[in-house]
Formats: sequence, C-alpha cells, structure tokens
Amino acid sequence: MEGQKRREKIIKILSGRMEPITGSELSKMLGVSRQVIVQDIALLRASDINILSTTKGYLIYPSDHSKAKRSIKVKHSTDQIEDELCTIVDNGGKLLDVYVVHEIYGEITTELVIQNRQDVYDFVKKVKEQKIVPLKELTAGVHMHTIEADSEATLDRIERALMEKNYLYKGEI
Repeated sequence: MEGQKRREKIIKILSGRMEPITGSELSKMLGVSRQVIVQDIALLRASDINILSTTKGYLIYPSDHSKAKRSIKVKHSTDQIEDELCTIVDNGGKLLDVYVVHEIYGEITTELVIQNRQDVYDFVKKVKEQKIVPLKELTAGVHMHTIEADSEATLDRIERALMEKNYLYKGEI
C-alpha cells in the first residue's frame, strides 16, 4: 500500500473510533511495521491532523473550542497520583496532558486524555505494573496539567478542590 493511501486509511480508522488504537494494532491491520505507523502518524500531525498519542494508543482528538482549558501547576507524592487525578475528573475535568519544565531538557509533555475514574485506575495500574517513573520525578514533584472542562466555573472548582488537598502549587518552576 502506497504511503498516502495508507495515511488516508489511518485517518479513516482513527476517525471511526472513540477509543485509542495501538500502533501495533494499526500495523497489523495495514500490513506494515509499527515504525512505519509511527512515521505516518508524525507526517499526519505535521499536516495538522490532531492525533494524540496516549498511553492506550492513538486517537484523533477533535478540537472543541466551546470547552474551557487551563494549565494548572501541582505538586504531590507518587502515592497521591490517583487521588489527584480522581479529584480532577470527579469535579468535571478532563486531563489532556502532563508536562514538566526541566532545567536542562526544557518542556517535556505527555498526552494523557484521562476523563473518568476508569481511565485513572487504568493509568495508575499501568504505572505500578510497568514500574514507570512519573515525569514529576524529574522536577521534585512539580508538574503541570492541561485540563479541559465545560466551563471556567468548573475549572475554578477543580482548582479549589486541588488547593484544599494541598496539591495546587503556587511556587516558581
């Protein structure tokens, strides 16, 4: 299959799904290596197709300009990750990413797309089972999230809830 047709097929597959699909699944479906899929995804992103790489696979993320978005700074222990994430989703937020600003490497971002408790539990389980070191460990626990919600009032509520739990970080990065 020629590259352009394969990329069109990837868009069609991703557009027809509500759940992420792994690069391995795509490679099997299209009869190419996972590395070819990774390169195709990079080319599609370069052409302004909004494809997210989540911990569960690839997903086309439609831009919804009616949603409110805010970046928040937080700091907590690794044991508090689940509580932090549940606090955000329980108050109506959707975590789009996590990022840190490292003194040497600059900004490091990972897309998450966590929108409910099951997503939180799956994420925390994966971190524990695969012994993954969270990004926050690079910056003494300080990290940021981009959060999406239906309104600014919802984002304010999320910030208040995080502040009550002493997760909201007011210091400099």
